[in-house]
Parts: sequence; C-alpha cells; structure tokens
Amino acid sequence: MEDLSLHILDIMENSIDAQARSIEVHIDVDPSGDLLTLEILDDGKGMSADMVRRATNPFFTTRKTRRFGLGLSLLSESAKATGGELNVESVPGKGTLVTAIFHRKHIDMKPLGDIPETLLTLIAGHPEIDLSYCYTIGRERFSFSTREYRDLPVSSPRVLRRIGEHIRKGVAKLEESVTD
Repeated sequence: MEDLSLHILDIMENSIDAQARSIEVHIDVDPSGDLLTLEILDDGKGMSADMVRRATNPFFTTRKTRRFGLGLSLLSESAKATGGELNVESVPGKGTLVTAIFHRKHIDMKPLGDIPETLLTLIAGHPEIDLSYCYTIGRERFSFSTREYRDLPVSSPRVLRRIGEHIRKGVAKLEESVTD
C-alpha cells in the first residue's frame, strides 16, 4: 500500500466485517521522539488468542471469499520497515485494538496520505458506524466524531462535504500550529 491512509481504511473495513458499531482512529505524532503511533480500536466481535497470533500471517484469513488476508500483515511490514512494530490486542465479544508504531524519519516511512478522504470514504459507505478520529502532534490535537452529526443524514453529499471541510480545516490548523 502506498500510504498509511490505505492501511487505515483496510483495517477499518476489517472492523466492520467483525461487526463493529464503533471505530476509533488515533494518530499520535511525537516530534521529539521521531515516532508516529497509529491506533485503531473497534467494538467488533474480537478475536481469540490463537487468531491474534495468526493475524499477521498473510495466508490466514477468516473470510470465505479469498484464501489470504493481507491487511494486518502489510501494516506490520510497513511498521517494521521503519524499525517500528505492530501489536494486536483483542478480546472475544469486546473488540480489537491494533497499534502500529513507526519511526517517522526512516527512509522507508510511508506518507500519511489523505486521511480526511479515507474517513469520508468510510462514513459514506457505512453511515451507521460511529467513527471517532483524533490526530495529535506533540501537545496539539484535533478530534472529530460522527456522533456530532447523528441528527443529520451523514451519507448525503452536502453533509459529507461539510464533514470533509471540517476535518480538512482541523487537520490543516493542527499541522500549521506545529510548524509555526
């Protein structure tokens, strides 16, 4: 995958396949420590300890439509390529937490990508999902939740445009405040 936003979309889709109703995406950039931590938490059906152990194996999947599962294995490889790591914690019936740590200045660090567009893709395709996003750089933070828009038809083009503008402005303001 070309950028981290595609990994995020893939993992969120896995969450939905696991019957999640709520997904949280956290991106934490530690400029002084040169780290980027990505966390995706869902309230889906979770995985057994055996499934967690096998989850990063590209030849393991619970899907019936194909015989391989690349999402977590590719995310793991992307993190490891930067000297980072991937951790998966899951409790059956409770949900799953995927944590990927990247060394941002490593030559193999992928770009973050278009996170607002990634979030909008999930919102448009799955308006029933409660999606929360938190982006932190150092001490500065931007957060967003579809719960703020629950009384609106979130899959309508007008509302999606409004949500996209809100996320893009928030992310831009955060990134500008850190570079000043």
